[in-house]
Amino acid sequence: MMILNDNMLYDATIKRIKEKEINAEWALMESFEEIKNLFSQIEDKYISERVKDVENVVQRIMRNLVGDNKDDLEINEKSIIVAQELSPADTAGLDTKKVMGFITDGGGTTSHTAILARALELPAVMGLCSATKKIEDGNILIVDGDSGKVIVNPDDEDIIYYQEKKRQREKLRSFILKEANKPAITTDGHRVRVMANAELVEEVYILKEVGAEGIGLYRTEFQYLSRSNLPTEEELFQDYRKVAEIMSPHPVIIRTLDIGGDKFKDEFIKTNETNPALGLRAIRFCLKNPHIFKTQLKAILMASAYGNVQIMLPMISSLDEVLKTKSLLEEIKEELERENISYDPKIKVGIILEVPSSVMIVDILAKHVDFFSIGTNDLIQYTLAIDRTNKEVAYLYEPFHPSIIRMIKNLIEIADENNIPLSICGEMAGDPLCVPVLIGLGLRQLSMNSRMIPFIKKLIRSLSVEELKKDIEKIMKMDTSKQIRDYILNRMKELFPEIDAIGEYFYIQADRYGEKRKEQ
Repeated sequence: MMILNDNMLYDATIKRIKEKEINAEWALMESFEEIKNLFSQIEDKYISERVKDVENVVQRIMRNLVGDNKDDLEINEKSIIVAQELSPADTAGLDTKKVMGFITDGGGTTSHTAILARALELPAVMGLCSATKKIEDGNILIVDGDSGKVIVNPDDEDIIYYQEKKRQREKLRSFILKEANKPAITTDGHRVRVMANAELVEEVYILKEVGAEGIGLYRTEFQYLSRSNLPTEEELFQDYRKVAEIMSPHPVIIRTLDIGGDKFKDEFIKTNETNPALGLRAIRFCLKNPHIFKTQLKAILMASAYGNVQIMLPMISSLDEVLKTKSLLEEIKEELERENISYDPKIKVGIILEVPSSVMIVDILAKHVDFFSIGTNDLIQYTLAIDRTNKEVAYLYEPFHPSIIRMIKNLIEIADENNIPLSICGEMAGDPLCVPVLIGLGLRQLSMNSRMIPFIKKLIRSLSVEELKKDIEKIMKMDTSKQIRDYILNRMKELFPEIDAIGEYFYIQADRYGEKRKEQ
């Protein structure tokens, strides 16, 4: 309904009908093509894939315009669906008593269709490109949504293995959510706070159910990219207020706008850069456009009166950027006091450590901020000089690179010396292979994709910090990423020899990295 009311779709289509005197179907498709072109320029995979949601709505309108109101797929027997695409509406309408899983040529793990598949607990593998050409009606299939494997016409050994895996998964499902709200305390008594990364209010409603102890990263870009005009102060405030109220008393750490001018449709803001990842983006863009930045900061400050709200600044590379932002905050606080608007005068301000220059001056930055969060996605990219979107070098993106491990260790030590809270909000925080290393290094706060929270908390409750410290001593002497990864895989398989809720993950990882699966 929100998409239907969007002016880029609805108003633009009506305008085309009136001005161009073309029929509704043609006008609708022109409007959609314009939206599609806009989304194609967005580098963030999660947000760029939202165009599929718009396309789904357009297709449903089109079916009504041409008199074809049939929406649901008709499945008459237990089946695995193989299709080029499945829309969220198609997926939501599936009869889960008959549909055992699905495979698609297109799509990805961050699409709404994939999210729905997880909610419906249907195994799904997406983005296979040619599945519809290679799989025929009547083939027996195994769909492994954990590892992304599809086996066509499996042999008896594969069938027995996956039947056992399914039994273990059903056993896992019965107790893992039941334990989700238990604290993550290691076997030797160390407490780890596990928080969630989120970007939509709709996501936040389920976070307490999965055991999230707050939001360690609330992304704010979607409100800017999902429209043709800038969001107002009131719109931003209402969004942040809802999130703060839902999560109260747990903290909500709001990351300020982390995109560049190349993503905006507004021609007065839009920039044209050959390398936007290293250009005018994040804190640089915000300080260059104070009217946009001040609107967001004011909305965050107003929302701080309704919960435990904190501010986090992205892509900080120098102290000057922190000081300029804090100066802006003081101006806005004075403005709010003049307007008699409530806010938290002691609101905490922190930064994401994701640029090597900020890592090298972290002792200086510690004197001016309230907390740190390590953004491993960009930190790895910038440290190893890798463009993650370039498939030719993506294989070099390695969280176990000795430089990254040493860098994180150094950050933890300096944060401890300065008594500054330190968390991690990048992909490493939700990777069960990385978590033992992070905890062994000394991290006690993680923020991750919400679906990983119950699993990671269970994993932490099975670990001993003292044992992990011994592992870290050995890891710090290793020379290559492969040595470190192999060591961790072997150690985890020693700790979790059974294929259970935790052990299963490490065997999947071993398969992915070319190791022979251990026979059980």
